[in-house]
Amino acid sequence: MAKSDPDAPRRLAMIASRGTLDWAYPPFLLASGAAAMGWEVSIFFTFYGLPLLSKKIDALVTPLGNPAMPMRMPFGPEGFQKMDIPMPQLLMVLPGFNHLATNLMKQTFKNKGVASVSELRDLCVEAEVQMVACQMTMDVFGYTKEDFIPQISVGGAGTFLDYAADADVQLFI
Repeated sequence: MAKSDPDAPRRLAMIASRGTLDWAYPPFLLASGAAAMGWEVSIFFTFYGLPLLSKKIDALVTPLGNPAMPMRMPFGPEGFQKMDIPMPQLLMVLPGFNHLATNLMKQTFKNKGVASVSELRDLCVEAEVQMVACQMTMDVFGYTKEDFIPQISVGGAGTFLDYAADADVQLFI
C-alpha cells in the first residue's frame, strides 16, 4: 500500500496488552526510540497493559511460569552478577517473591543505567506519542479517565485500526 504523501513521517502502531515490569519496557522503549527518529507513534493500551497509564506505575515481575527468566543478582562480585541462578518453582510461589524479583530487576536496571518505566513513559509524553486507553477494557475493569495520566486519550478498536491502517509498522506486545 503506497502512502499518499511520500514525505510523511513513518508511523508506528502498537498494542500494549501486558503490564508486568518485563512487558512494560518494550512499548515505551520502542515508542520513545521511534519518536526520537521522527516517527509518529501511537500505543493502544488494552487489558493488562492499561495500568501502565496509571499516574503511578506499580508493575511487578513474576518469574513463575517464565523459565527463560534467570535470576541475576544486582550486587556482589562481577562473576556472581553474571551467573544464571535457577530458582525452584516452589520458591516462586512464596509470598513476597514477586516483590523480591521486582526489586532485584529494578536494581539491575538502575546499576546498568537503564531508565525506569516511568521515565520512559515521560519521554513518550514529551515526544507526543499518542497513548490511547481502550474504552472497552476501561469499562470492564472499572477504570475512568481520571485514573490515568492526563496526556492519554480514550478510544475503541476503531481508533487503533484507523491509525494502524496507515502505519508502516504494527506491533502487538
